[in-house]
Amino acid sequence: MEQKTKIIIGVAAVLIVLIITLFGIRSCRHHKDGDIHNTVAIDPDKRLEDLYEVRYPGRTISYRIKFNDLNKKHLKAAQAIGLTTPPQTREEAEHTRGKLREIKTNRNYIVEDLTHSVPYLVPKAAARLDSIGNEFADILSRNGLPHYRFRVTSVFRTAEDIHRLQKSGNINSVKESAHNYATTFDLAYTKFDKVTNTHDFMTDDNLKLVLGQVLLNQQRAGNIYVKYEWKQCCFHITTIR
Repeated sequence: MEQKTKIIIGVAAVLIVLIITLFGIRSCRHHKDGDIHNTVAIDPDKRLEDLYEVRYPGRTISYRIKFNDLNKKHLKAAQAIGLTTPPQTREEAEHTRGKLREIKTNRNYIVEDLTHSVPYLVPKAAARLDSIGNEFADILSRNGLPHYRFRVTSVFRTAEDIHRLQKSGNINSVKESAHNYATTFDLAYTKFDKVTNTHDFMTDDNLKLVLGQVLLNQQRAGNIYVKYEWKQCCFHITTIR
């Protein structure tokens, strides 16, 4: 009987640990072109607010507050400088490529394999993405830090792509998106790639702070709108000019 009791207690202890683990750990889901990949466990002792804040010496900036430009603002800006008639299908999109610039992996950023979008932007948006990459690299260089690249996870979508995203259950997909106008791109903030071959390194959290500062600078200059998408682990960015 005593042995049976010990077994029951042991099983109960394991169940308790599992329950605490399941309910105590939140997850941030890495966004890749509308899909969910690479679940990243978050310390259960970390305040949820900490995930939203950019912390610098002497000040704290809330991602939720600073990067909270709503879809209607993104859409209005996209309609002002983007494609006049967004394509409905990938076939139609082929006829718009003369108005767009292809974005490719380079020294400052990586364009991920895209499944729900194509790597094209209107020239102003492509130039804005390049300027974000240049500023990100410049901050690292000026501070004697290793060179890293951020990741572009979603770009130009057709109406067909949006429909597929909605069917897949993506919570941030909307019927009419700024992505349709080739003015908008998403940047992941949970995964960066080191370029320089040194022993020095930076954590993804620290690199997120750098990228956050770059976007804050660009937003304050009136260049972009930014939406902080926590569950998708990305910054949703639309070019204004």
